[in-house]
Amino acid sequence: MNIRDRIKELRRVPASSLRPNPKNWRTHPKEQADALRGTLAEIGFAEALVARELEDGTLELIDGHLRAETVGDTAVPVLVLDVDEAEADKLLATLDPLAAMATVDADALASLVATVETDSEALRQMIDDLSGSYDIDAVEPPQLPSDDREPFRQVTFVLHDEQAETVDAAIRKAKQSGGDTGDLNENGNANALTFICAAYLNG
Repeated sequence: MNIRDRIKELRRVPASSLRPNPKNWRTHPKEQADALRGTLAEIGFAEALVARELEDGTLELIDGHLRAETVGDTAVPVLVLDVDEAEADKLLATLDPLAAMATVDADALASLVATVETDSEALRQMIDDLSGSYDIDAVEPPQLPSDDREPFRQVTFVLHDEQAETVDAAIRKAKQSGGDTGDLNENGNANALTFICAAYLNG
Protein backbone atom coordinates (compact mmCIF):
# COMPACT_ATOMS: atom_id res chain seq x y z
CA MET A 1 0.00 0.00 0.00
CA ASN A 2 1.38 3.40 -0.99
CA ILE A 3 0.52 5.76 1.88
CA ARG A 4 1.24 9.44 1.41
CA ASP A 5 2.88 11.54 4.12
CA ARG A 6 0.73 14.69 4.29
CA ILE A 7 2.66 16.39 7.10
CA LYS A 8 4.53 19.42 5.74
CA GLU A 9 6.17 20.63 8.93
CA LEU A 10 5.97 21.08 12.67
CA ARG A 11 5.53 24.69 13.78
CA ARG A 12 5.27 26.28 17.20
CA VAL A 13 2.86 29.20 17.12
CA PRO A 14 0.70 31.08 19.66
CA ALA A 15 -2.51 29.14 20.17
CA SER A 16 -4.50 32.35 19.83
CA SER A 17 -3.26 32.74 16.24
CA LEU A 18 -4.92 29.50 15.13
CA ARG A 19 -8.26 29.83 13.38
CA PRO A 20 -11.03 27.58 14.73
CA ASN A 21 -12.53 25.37 12.08
CA PRO A 22 -16.04 26.67 11.32
CA LYS A 23 -17.16 23.08 10.71
CA ASN A 24 -15.91 21.76 14.04
CA TRP A 25 -18.66 19.56 15.46
CA ARG A 26 -17.17 18.76 18.84
CA THR A 27 -18.30 20.45 22.07
CA HIS A 28 -16.30 20.19 25.26
CA PRO A 29 -17.98 19.81 28.67
CA LYS A 30 -16.43 21.45 31.72
CA GLU A 31 -15.22 18.09 33.04
CA GLN A 32 -13.14 17.53 29.91
CA ALA A 33 -11.69 21.05 29.98
CA ASP A 34 -10.77 20.67 33.67
CA ALA A 35 -9.11 17.28 33.03
CA LEU A 36 -7.15 18.75 30.13
CA ARG A 37 -5.90 21.59 32.35
CA GLY A 38 -4.76 18.99 34.87
CA THR A 39 -2.82 17.09 32.22
CA LEU A 40 -1.22 20.24 30.82
CA ALA A 41 -0.26 21.41 34.30
CA GLU A 42 1.31 18.10 35.30
CA ILE A 43 2.83 16.99 31.98
CA GLY A 44 2.60 19.79 29.41
CA PHE A 45 2.16 19.36 25.67
CA ALA A 46 2.81 15.76 24.62
CA GLU A 47 1.01 15.80 21.26
CA ALA A 48 0.67 18.32 18.47
CA LEU A 49 -2.39 20.13 17.28
CA VAL A 50 -3.29 19.57 13.61
CA ALA A 51 -4.00 22.32 11.09
CA ARG A 52 -3.84 23.25 7.43
CA GLU A 53 -2.45 26.45 5.94
CA LEU A 54 -4.96 28.70 4.19
CA GLU A 55 -4.21 30.93 1.20
CA ASP A 56 -3.64 33.95 3.44
CA GLY A 57 -0.99 32.07 5.41
CA THR A 58 -3.07 31.53 8.55
CA LEU A 59 -3.48 28.09 10.09
CA GLU A 60 -6.96 26.60 10.43
CA LEU A 61 -7.41 23.88 13.03
CA ILE A 62 -8.43 20.34 12.18
CA ASP A 63 -7.74 18.82 15.60
CA GLY A 64 -6.94 20.44 18.95
CA HIS A 65 -9.62 23.10 19.40
CA LEU A 66 -9.94 22.63 23.17
CA ARG A 67 -6.18 22.78 23.68
CA ALA A 68 -5.99 25.97 21.65
CA GLU A 69 -8.87 27.53 23.60
CA THR A 70 -7.32 26.54 26.92
CA VAL A 71 -3.82 28.01 26.63
CA GLY A 72 -4.41 31.42 25.03
CA ASP A 73 -1.22 33.02 23.71
CA THR A 74 1.02 30.13 24.75
CA ALA A 75 3.08 28.67 21.90
CA VAL A 76 1.81 25.23 20.91
CA PRO A 77 3.21 22.54 18.58
CA VAL A 78 1.19 22.28 15.37
CA LEU A 79 1.47 19.70 12.60
CA VAL A 80 0.79 21.57 9.37
CA LEU A 81 -0.80 19.29 6.78
CA ASP A 82 -0.73 19.50 3.01
CA VAL A 83 -4.46 18.89 2.56
CA ASP A 84 -7.24 20.75 0.79
CA GLU A 85 -10.59 21.71 2.33
CA ALA A 86 -12.33 18.47 1.35
CA GLU A 87 -9.55 16.36 2.85
CA ALA A 88 -9.55 18.51 6.00
CA ASP A 89 -13.31 17.96 6.30
CA LYS A 90 -12.79 14.20 6.05
CA LEU A 91 -10.18 14.30 8.82
CA LEU A 92 -12.37 16.54 10.97
CA ALA A 93 -15.25 14.08 10.62
CA THR A 94 -13.25 10.92 11.29
CA LEU A 95 -10.29 11.51 13.64
CA ASP A 96 -12.21 11.32 16.92
CA PRO A 97 -14.69 8.60 15.85
CA LEU A 98 -11.80 6.42 14.67
CA ALA A 99 -10.18 6.70 18.09
CA ALA A 100 -13.48 5.96 19.81
CA MET A 101 -13.83 2.69 17.87
CA ALA A 102 -10.98 1.15 19.87
CA THR A 103 -12.09 -1.53 22.32
CA VAL A 104 -10.88 -1.88 25.90
CA ASP A 105 -8.75 -4.55 27.54
CA ALA A 106 -10.23 -4.04 31.00
CA ASP A 107 -7.40 -5.82 32.86
CA ALA A 108 -4.70 -3.86 31.05
CA LEU A 109 -6.54 -0.59 31.67
CA ALA A 110 -7.01 -1.37 35.35
CA SER A 111 -3.30 -2.15 35.69
CA LEU A 112 -2.40 1.09 33.93
CA VAL A 113 -4.66 3.46 35.85
CA ALA A 114 -3.53 1.90 39.14
CA THR A 115 -0.05 3.32 38.47
CA VAL A 116 -1.22 6.85 37.63
CA GLU A 117 -0.86 9.52 40.30
CA THR A 118 -2.27 13.03 39.94
CA ASP A 119 -2.96 16.08 42.08
CA SER A 120 -5.75 17.19 39.74
CA GLU A 121 -9.21 16.34 41.05
CA ALA A 122 -10.69 16.57 37.55
CA LEU A 123 -8.03 14.28 36.10
CA ARG A 124 -8.51 11.80 38.95
CA GLN A 125 -12.26 11.73 38.27
CA MET A 126 -11.63 11.03 34.59
CA ILE A 127 -9.24 8.20 35.47
CA ASP A 128 -11.73 6.75 37.93
CA ASP A 129 -14.38 6.83 35.19
CA LEU A 130 -12.00 5.03 32.84
CA SER A 131 -11.49 2.29 35.39
CA GLY A 132 -15.15 1.38 35.06
CA SER A 133 -16.73 2.80 38.19
CA TYR A 134 -20.26 2.80 36.83
CA ASP A 135 -22.09 1.01 39.66
CA ILE A 136 -25.35 2.95 39.95
CA ASP A 137 -25.68 1.85 43.59
CA ALA A 138 -22.47 3.73 44.35
CA VAL A 139 -23.85 7.01 43.00
CA GLU A 140 -25.44 9.31 45.55
CA PRO A 141 -28.96 10.45 44.64
CA PRO A 142 -29.42 14.20 44.09
CA GLN A 143 -30.01 16.31 47.17
CA LEU A 144 -33.71 17.12 47.14
CA PRO A 145 -36.02 18.63 49.81
CA SER A 146 -37.30 16.20 52.44
CA ASP A 147 -35.43 13.32 50.76
CA ASP A 148 -38.00 13.42 47.97
CA ARG A 149 -36.27 11.94 44.90
CA GLU A 150 -39.05 12.76 42.47
CA PRO A 151 -38.74 12.93 39.50
CA PHE A 152 -35.61 10.76 39.86
CA ARG A 153 -35.63 6.97 40.05
CA GLN A 154 -32.82 4.66 41.08
CA VAL A 155 -32.47 1.61 38.84
CA THR A 156 -30.32 -1.42 39.64
CA PHE A 157 -29.23 -4.18 37.23
CA VAL A 158 -27.49 -7.46 37.95
CA LEU A 159 -25.03 -8.20 35.14
CA HIS A 160 -22.73 -11.05 34.23
CA ASP A 161 -19.06 -9.97 34.12
CA GLU A 162 -19.06 -10.07 30.32
CA GLN A 163 -22.25 -8.00 30.19
CA ALA A 164 -20.76 -5.50 32.63
CA GLU A 165 -17.70 -5.10 30.41
CA THR A 166 -19.97 -4.34 27.45
CA VAL A 167 -21.95 -1.78 29.46
CA ASP A 168 -18.76 -0.18 30.79
CA ALA A 169 -17.31 0.07 27.28
CA ALA A 170 -20.53 1.60 25.93
CA ILE A 171 -20.67 4.21 28.70
CA ARG A 172 -17.01 5.10 28.18
CA LYS A 173 -17.63 5.52 24.44
CA ALA A 174 -20.71 7.64 25.09
CA LYS A 175 -18.70 9.86 27.43
CA GLN A 176 -15.97 10.24 24.82
CA SER A 177 -18.69 11.41 22.42
CA GLY A 178 -19.90 14.03 24.89
CA GLY A 179 -23.02 12.07 25.78
CA ASP A 180 -22.56 12.43 29.55
CA THR A 181 -24.01 15.93 29.82
CA GLY A 182 -27.64 16.95 30.06
CA ASP A 183 -30.06 19.47 31.49
CA LEU A 184 -32.16 16.95 33.42
CA ASN A 185 -29.47 15.19 35.43
CA GLU A 186 -26.04 15.99 36.88
CA ASN A 187 -25.13 12.28 36.91
CA GLY A 188 -22.79 11.72 33.96
CA ASN A 189 -23.25 7.95 34.00
CA ALA A 190 -27.04 8.28 33.81
CA ASN A 191 -26.76 10.81 31.00
CA ALA A 192 -24.38 8.54 29.08
CA LEU A 193 -26.75 5.58 29.43
CA THR A 194 -29.68 7.71 28.25
CA PHE A 195 -27.56 8.88 25.30
CA ILE A 196 -26.95 5.24 24.34
CA CYS A 197 -30.65 4.33 24.62
CA ALA A 198 -31.69 7.36 22.55
CA ALA A 199 -29.19 6.43 19.85
CA TYR A 200 -30.62 2.90 19.76
CA LEU A 201 -34.21 4.13 19.55
CA ASN A 202 -33.38 6.64 16.83
CA GLY A 203 -31.28 4.14 14.87
